[in-house]
Amino acid sequence: MPIPSPVPDRAELVDHLVRTRIAGNVATPRENNLSHYRKLANGDRHFWLGLELGDRWRDEQDVLAVMAERCGVIDDPEHRTGQDTIDPELTVDALDRKAAVLRKAAESQSRVLFATGHPGGLIDVHRSVAAGLRAAGCEIMEIPGGLQADEGFVFQFADVAMLERGATLWHTHSPEPMTAILDGLVRDGRPLPDLVVADHGWAGCAGQRGIDAVGYADCNDPALFLGEAEGTLAVTVPLDDHVTNPRFYDPMTAYLLDAADLVALP
Repeated sequence: MPIPSPVPDRAELVDHLVRTRIAGNVATPRENNLSHYRKLANGDRHFWLGLELGDRWRDEQDVLAVMAERCGVIDDPEHRTGQDTIDPELTVDALDRKAAVLRKAAESQSRVLFATGHPGGLIDVHRSVAAGLRAAGCEIMEIPGGLQADEGFVFQFADVAMLERGATLWHTHSPEPMTAILDGLVRDGRPLPDLVVADHGWAGCAGQRGIDAVGYADCNDPALFLGEAEGTLAVTVPLDDHVTNPRFYDPMTAYLLDAADLVALP
């Protein structure tokens, strides 16, 4: 287990996010961002991340406007290639909103489910928050056994649900693994979670099913930001979701836990 990171103040965290490229000048190029916005607007459900967006976001420029407002990408529609950005101030603002949701969950002793489609980058972020909520008295939910989705198995490691295929933890934006979990809970006669803490299709699916959900998303994955704008998701935190060293997320996690009044556990 990693040693808990010291808690940075806001200015220190903003500086860290920019230096590690979790925010600021991120690795995802502008061309990739615009391509994904266009595909979402054209109705490609792969980019809807489990949300039902209907015909509400058929204009690529409307998607870009939300992403500029909530993620901090460059708002100029004529900027077609090269560098794009995530505003680190918006990242910290979203962490503060997420902390308020986590604090409320702790106060109400909620049932909380954690899941990730980015195990290489975000598993320890989720694990640390789960440990903090458990210490505060929340029930960290166990998923049903034997679940399958997307030609793989949905299982739980360190309190975090994820997809495994071919003995490998799988990077997936699909909502199907979360669908399998929620359907499995209903089939087993167990209650659904009060809160889902996840990312990408895992968070989108939960929010679409009417469960309070908070998630992380990169600047090339606009659906969760649209979901927050529409009120389907409670919070979407903008960040690069797979930087070169997963330990770079530790100061962000420490900040989040401290803001939520949760204890950081090793």
